Amino acid sequence: MSRNSKLNMGPNQVHENTPLHRGLKQRHITLMSLGSAIGVGLFLGSATAIKLAGPSILLAYVVAGIAMFFIMRALGEMAIQNPVAGSFSRYAQDHIGPLTGFITGWNYWFVWVVTCMGEITAIGVYMNYWLPGTPGWIWALAALVIMSAVNFINVKAYGEFEFWFALIKIVTIILMIIMGLLIILFGIGNGGVATGIHNLWTHGGFFAHGFKGFLFSFQIVMFAYLGIEMIGLTAGEVENPEKTLSKAIDNVFWRILIFYVGTLFVVMSLYPWNEIGTTNSPFVLTFEKLGIRGAAGIINFVVLTAALSSCNTGIFSTGRMLFNLAEQGQAPRSLGKVTKSGIPAKAVIVSSIALLIGVVLNLTVPAEAFTWITSIATVGAIWTWAVILLSQIRFRRKMSAEQASSLKYKTPMFPIGSYLTLVFLVIVVGLIAWSSDTRIAIYVGIVWYAVLTLCYYMFKSKFVPSKR
Repeated sequence: MSRNSKLNMGPNQVHENTPLHRGLKQRHITLMSLGSAIGVGLFLGSATAIKLAGPSILLAYVVAGIAMFFIMRALGEMAIQNPVAGSFSRYAQDHIGPLTGFITGWNYWFVWVVTCMGEITAIGVYMNYWLPGTPGWIWALAALVIMSAVNFINVKAYGEFEFWFALIKIVTIILMIIMGLLIILFGIGNGGVATGIHNLWTHGGFFAHGFKGFLFSFQIVMFAYLGIEMIGLTAGEVENPEKTLSKAIDNVFWRILIFYVGTLFVVMSLYPWNEIGTTNSPFVLTFEKLGIRGAAGIINFVVLTAALSSCNTGIFSTGRMLFNLAEQGQAPRSLGKVTKSGIPAKAVIVSSIALLIGVVLNLTVPAEAFTWITSIATVGAIWTWAVILLSQIRFRRKMSAEQASSLKYKTPMFPIGSYLTLVFLVIVVGLIAWSSDTRIAIYVGIVWYAVLTLCYYMFKSKFVPSKR
């Protein structure tokens, strides 16, 4: 097939013979992406970001959100033209080169394994709220087994399961924003005295820690957006990719931006930013202010489902990425086999085993090391986002003006928007390297990418893409 003929193929014509089943609907992938990006950090970890930047964290989320908008539109442009499992790994392979595709695929698998290690470890902490004294590793292991089992259901059932998991988080966030606005505007729950929004500037100003604090908050903010790109991994299993992916990508971006900015706006308006996190979760404090009994238990249940949801999505993502690598001949062929219900079972099992090792390791790794792992995951995510942009730029270069104008889903402000977003990602990496607390992530990243490059050249003669 010629290059131009492939570019002109419709979105449902490329890779139609995928053994994966197209059982995911728009509501499934929208909620899956929302659920993976809105994790436990928003409920319990937002205090760290607020302490770093003060109220200016709101602006940091907006700036990062704009960058993610261009990344997601670039991904959507390619995914709608060529909806395949593995998504950005396959696009890197096709438009940049096999080495980049190899590194991107294995890197994204690693990022989600690391992220899921954190989630399943956190589950033990949350269960300790109701059953104090029980070993955390038991709950972590139970969660891993259950979530792995869910990933063996047919993809439509999996999507339904994840839909309701993510919905719990989203409903909680919406209630938080509505209740907070009632207190801010009408004083409900505060003796009828409206609190207003003066807390956003009366405790050291909007940029309470100066421009430096604002800049360094981006390493945390960007980690919060990790997961939004997983919409691309659903491309090989979604019904009507052209319609479904375009709507899901646009909706997810705006909803995540509103949820993050809206929630933190309410929290920092209600409470002085320098007091947040010193007593309890802002969500618990707000619900208690409105007289809701058992607020701590409710929020603990929500963050538990948030961790389970993220773990569930992580196993899905890692399984599909290994399946894609096997299809490209860059992983053992057995990982490219699927069950009768279209599930890449062996790829899911391998990912779950890797997570099991993570559970064991987290029993002995100190808390400081876990913070480093979070930074490492952020660096890995930035690699993925940068590759998406670079792939899309090369994707466009292969097109004639006529082909580019006929695209059904385009990235706005191309190519300026794509290049500016790349510059922004480079700046964030520089900030991670600058901070002594997170600099280790850069060292680990360099070693990791060097190892992947070495593996590629050692085994590339054995890479035989699937003839499927």
